[in-house]
Amino acid sequence: MEKKDVMYVVIAFCILLVIALVIKPMMTGKPVNTGIASPVKTQQVPSVPINNQTTTISLTPLVTTIPPTPVPTWDTSVKKVQFVDPATYGISLNESLPNGTRIDNVIKNTSMTTYAAISGKFSGTTQVIPIPFPYWELSYTVDPTVYPTGGTKPAVGPALTPIGGEGGSHSGITGSYTSVIPVFTIQVIDADDPNRIVRSITPPGGLDKDLWTGVKKTSSNPMVTPTKSKYGAIAPTPVVTIVDPRPWKEKFYEGQRNYFFVITAKFIDSYKLDIKVPSEYIGKY
Repeated sequence: MEKKDVMYVVIAFCILLVIALVIKPMMTGKPVNTGIASPVKTQQVPSVPINNQTTTISLTPLVTTIPPTPVPTWDTSVKKVQFVDPATYGISLNESLPNGTRIDNVIKNTSMTTYAAISGKFSGTTQVIPIPFPYWELSYTVDPTVYPTGGTKPAVGPALTPIGGEGGSHSGITGSYTSVIPVFTIQVIDADDPNRIVRSITPPGGLDKDLWTGVKKTSSNPMVTPTKSKYGAIAPTPVVTIVDPRPWKEKFYEGQRNYFFVITAKFIDSYKLDIKVPSEYIGKY
């Protein structure tokens, strides 16, 4: 092949490259593919003007004020109150005071009404008694056993003495015989909490009917001047009469609960318990 022919082949090849790489993409609207990576387009960020103005912050110092110790308004000394002219307050002593109703003019109903009653002669436990009132009283009376020997209490049985060993009688009473002693106790139990004993009650002073029936007891009084007679000076024997203390009364300032009573009675002829409430409560609870 001649040199001239080689030139024609190179020129034709260059024309084909121009057609394939430039003319054809321009006709189809595509970018020219030159085989070289195109540079990445970067989004242009708008510039923000910077204000170089300096802001001055003023700091106010915090001052803590300690409150002063308060001065007592009373020096614990007794103040003397003086009288002043009533006209200072617009009061004229020549005018009569306005009439008003005195509180104590209204008669208060202090009577009591029996709400429930318990009677018997033996020990026992009562049924539950609901008491809806805020205050109530327990009035009770006991009649101990009366002996037909004119008030002398008979002896009953010899005291037990332990067999073998050392020590005295387990009864706790010395002597060959013991006496009958009446016993009466009342336990008021909260029915909603049976472990709570509201009150344990025993007759104050014990049970001695000889005193209550007006039997005259004598006692010597050294302050009384002896009387004179033909037989000499005789010391007087003043007479003391005991008043029957029955019925006894117990006041309960708690109420609106359920209760039951445990009664222990020994050598008792009879007993009676009355649960009383103020009459003014009737119809209110």
